[in-house]
Amino acid sequence: MTAAVHCALLGLGLLAAGDSVPYLFLVVVSHCVTVAIVYPWYRLVVFRVSGDSWLRGYTRFYAVGLSFLGTSAAGIPILVEFAGLPIMVAQGVMIVLSPPLSYLVHRTWTFRHGGRL
Repeated sequence: MTAAVHCALLGLGLLAAGDSVPYLFLVVVSHCVTVAIVYPWYRLVVFRVSGDSWLRGYTRFYAVGLSFLGTSAAGIPILVEFAGLPIMVAQGVMIVLSPPLSYLVHRTWTFRHGGRL
């Protein structure tokens, strides 16, 4: 779900902005909006967390997201500028690599039961 939301937002941003906005800026904006959209879904539906602070959970969720944003911010330019891949294909490659690791980190740290920050 996160990947679909992010790709949709990034694709729309690229279509709307064209070459007038750097693609890495659009990657960052898409990431920030995606995190705000998907956090409630992960909290309530995927991991079924209740009772823990929403703000504390969101902070952990966002911290994990920032690590993946950093990976994308480093990997996408390499794939676009040096390997010649289109931006959306490069983002797709980065997305394929991140979900298994993201799930594991969220399960063991972000949404752990009774955990502290």
